[in-house]
Amino acid sequence: MVVTRFAPSPTGYLHIGGARTALFSWLLAKQQKGRFILRIEDTDQARSTEESTQKILQDMKWLGLDWQEGPEVGGPNGPYFQSQRLEIYRQWAQKLMAMGRAYKCFATPEEMAAERAKDKGFKYDRRGLKLTPEQIAAYEAEGRPCVIRFKMPDKDITVHDMILGDVTLKTSELEDFVILKSDGFPTYHFAVVLDDYYMQVTHVLRGQEHLMNTPKHIALQEAMGVPHPAYAHLPVIFNMEGGKMSKRDKEKAIKAGKTPPEIDVFDFRIGGYMPEAILNFIALLGWSPGNDLELMPISQMIEMFSVERIGKTNARFDREKLRSFNMQYIKNAPRDRLREVVKQFPEVTDYPMKNADNAMLEKMLDLYQPRSRTLVEMAENSRFFFTDEIHYDTKAVEKFLKKEPGEQVLTDLKDRLAALPEWQPHAIEKTIEDYCTEKQLGMGKVAQPIRVAVTGSSVSPSVHETLEVLGRKKTLSRLDNAISLIRQN
Repeated sequence: MVVTRFAPSPTGYLHIGGARTALFSWLLAKQQKGRFILRIEDTDQARSTEESTQKILQDMKWLGLDWQEGPEVGGPNGPYFQSQRLEIYRQWAQKLMAMGRAYKCFATPEEMAAERAKDKGFKYDRRGLKLTPEQIAAYEAEGRPCVIRFKMPDKDITVHDMILGDVTLKTSELEDFVILKSDGFPTYHFAVVLDDYYMQVTHVLRGQEHLMNTPKHIALQEAMGVPHPAYAHLPVIFNMEGGKMSKRDKEKAIKAGKTPPEIDVFDFRIGGYMPEAILNFIALLGWSPGNDLELMPISQMIEMFSVERIGKTNARFDREKLRSFNMQYIKNAPRDRLREVVKQFPEVTDYPMKNADNAMLEKMLDLYQPRSRTLVEMAENSRFFFTDEIHYDTKAVEKFLKKEPGEQVLTDLKDRLAALPEWQPHAIEKTIEDYCTEKQLGMGKVAQPIRVAVTGSSVSPSVHETLEVLGRKKTLSRLDNAISLIRQN
C-alpha cells in the first residue's frame, strides 16, 4: 500500500509551497488508494507553538486535504507529534552508539562557532571519537552537556529520485551530524527517518531544497537496517521576478509601501480565493496532466496524477493567472458551495455579506458571481448593499454628482422611481431609458449619477439591477442623501 505524509513544522502559517507538497502527497495516496498521514514536526521547541499547529490544521481542512492518520484522528502508528515520540529517538540513539555508528560529542556550541569563524569551510573533525572512556566519564561527572552525532560512512551515496533520476553525492563532503541534541530532542534528520519507518511511509515527496539532506537519511536507514522510501524532490516555486517565494517578499512590499503579496495559505483565504482554485493552480506548479487541460476538479486531478509527470523545472507563481482561475471557480460554483465559502470567510475580515440574510445574499450573488475575480472583490464591491452608510468615492462625486446634469438627474428620477407601481428591474430600466430619451441625454450621463448616489462608486452592475436589489426604500433614501450632499457643497 502506498503511504505518504506531510510533516510541517508548527512555527508559523502554512506556506503555499508546503500546501503544494501536501497536495501532491495527498493526490498520490488518493490515486493509489493508499493512506495520507499528517505529522507535526515540533522538535524546535523554541519556535513551535500550539497556535501554529491549529492554524496548519485549519488551513489543511479549508483546502479539503483530509488525513487518514494524524492529529485529531489518531491512527495505529502514533503519536503524530514528534515531541511525544522522544523515547523512540533516545532508544535508537543508544542502539546506534552500541553499534559503533554514533558517538557522544561534548564540543560546545561556542567552540563550534569559534572554529567556523576561523575557517568558513570548517567541517566537524570527529574530536568526539578521540575521547577516551575516562575523558567521557569526567565530562559526564561534571555535568557537561553532550550531543550524539552519527558517524557518516566513507562512501558515495546515490539517491534514486522519482523526478530527478539518480543523483550521487559524496559523503566525504558531509560532516558527522547531530542526531540527538543535549536537551534530548532529536534533530530533523534523525526524527524524520525514524518516523517515516515506524509510520510505514513508502513515498516521500518534498522540496528540492531537501535533496542534499537525503544522503544523510539514506545513511541512517542503512545503519538501522530499515527500508528506504521512494523519494521525489519537487521543483522550487519562484515569484514572477525569479526569486524564491518567501515571507521576505511581504517585508519588502511593506517597506516599499505596497500591498504585501500572498505567501501563506491563510493569506489566500483572507484574499478571497476559493480553495478549489488554489488546489487547481498549485497542482500545475510543476505537474502537468499531459495535455492542454488546466481547469479541473479535484476528482479529475486524483484520476490523472502521477509523480512521473512532475517536471524538474522550477515553477513561477503567476498571481494574475491564479485570479483568472479563481474567477472561473467563483463563476461556476454551485450556489450552495459559494454561500458556504462566503460564510467561512475568516474572522479577521469585516465584510458584512458574511452575516447577510439568505434572501439578500442570493440577490447579491446573482449580480456579482459572474463578474468577481475574488470574494474580497465581491465583498468590497457589494458592501453598499449590506450597510446603511455610504462611503463615497470623492473623484466619482466630483465627476458625476457635482457636475451637470447630476443634481437634476437625481431629483427628476427620484420622483419617477418613487411613483413606480412595482419595483421590478424591467420597470426601473424602462423609466431610466424613457428619461434619457425625453431629456436627450446619453445613458452614461444618467446612469452614472444614480450609480454613484446609491453605491458610492462609479462601478457596479447595471443600474436597474442594482436598484432592484437595493430596494425602493434604500434607493430613494440614498438619492435624497446624494442630493443633499451636492447642495451642501
